[in-house]
Amino acid sequence: MTSSGSGLRRTLGVRDAVVVGLGSMLGAGVFSALGPAAHAAGPGLLPALAVAAVVAYCNAQSSARLAALYPASGGTYVYGRERLGDFWGYLAGWAFVVGKTASCAAMALTVGTYAWPGQAHAVAVAAVVALTAVNYGGIQKSAWLTRVIVAVVLAVLASVVVVCLSSGQADAARLDIGGTTGAGGVLQAAGLLFFAFAGYARVATLGEEVRNPARTIPRAIPLALGITLVVYAFVAVAVLSVLGASGLGQAAAPLADAVRAAGVPGLVPVVRVGAAVGALGSLLALILGVSRTTLAMARDRHLPRSLAVVHPRFHVPHRAELAVGAVVAVVAATADVRGAIGFSSFGVLAYYAVANASAWTLSRTPSSRVLPALGLVGCVTLAFALPVTAVVVGAGVLVVGAAAYGVRRWAGAR
Repeated sequence: MTSSGSGLRRTLGVRDAVVVGLGSMLGAGVFSALGPAAHAAGPGLLPALAVAAVVAYCNAQSSARLAALYPASGGTYVYGRERLGDFWGYLAGWAFVVGKTASCAAMALTVGTYAWPGQAHAVAVAAVVALTAVNYGGIQKSAWLTRVIVAVVLAVLASVVVVCLSSGQADAARLDIGGTTGAGGVLQAAGLLFFAFAGYARVATLGEEVRNPARTIPRAIPLALGITLVVYAFVAVAVLSVLGASGLGQAAAPLADAVRAAGVPGLVPVVRVGAAVGALGSLLALILGVSRTTLAMARDRHLPRSLAVVHPRFHVPHRAELAVGAVVAVVAATADVRGAIGFSSFGVLAYYAVANASAWTLSRTPSSRVLPALGLVGCVTLAFALPVTAVVVGAGVLVVGAAAYGVRRWAGAR
């Protein structure tokens, strides 16, 4: 299975799997995605959140079915390869690895920006190095740290909700649920908010490290998604009730601005700490997911075969983790990719489009094809509703990946 002769170890149960998903979703997404989404949707933010949640639910169900059938590292890369053919699996893996590597750098810079604004790049690199070291030590250490991070972030978000909704500044009229800026704005906001939901199937990429995957993964994915949706809905309502759609759309740090507007400026440093810790959680889970997809692609020689080695003691793809950590550290040290939400969303939506198309092939029963079909249409629609720059860059990345695949096949044939 690997060139080292040593496989990954199945140690994660349902609780650990749910925590990994929560760590991915409750990270920087809720601290960073609400502002851009409100700017796009205006008073249509809550409907946009509902649209993103519906698409995410369809994707989650498709991913859960496929993960139970193919409990291997790599997630949709494996599903596309097995159900649609080598090219589609490769394209999904390429979109995931490139898009999520940019997300890793963005999350690292989010940590630096909140923790020490004057040295954001240095802190970002330090965070990448530290979390790569944690992941190197084994999946159980990563799961333990993720539990701590999720507990801290949930406590901070609960504080924000209570402070905002109990303040004299809260006004239900600011929710303006009936108002909208049009379908285009709502869909664009839903695409941006999908960035915050995109970690729900992270456990699927860890398929070889989950105990009883046929039972654990289909339970863990919808549980993690459901908990996150409830949390996001409360946070969105609380922040909107204080700032309104216009104020939220202009906020650089939406949750910090909301508690300040609610009359509790003393909570701002706590929110900043929560954002930094949440970004650490997202970064930890992202490095896990990207390294496992890298492992799967390396096994099939789409990436250097040396990256497929599994450590005989720690049972992790240590070379893949080190390679991912090195690339992310370089990008975080030299570039400002905090605006990568749209680009990352395009890549992940393309990734899940392949997942839904793969799930479509599992059954010929019309009723069982409804969710995959809805998920596929939703992914494509949201991907092309994103800002033009995100669509152009994301499509360009897919074209480059497809060209590289074609050249490699041509060279192999010769």
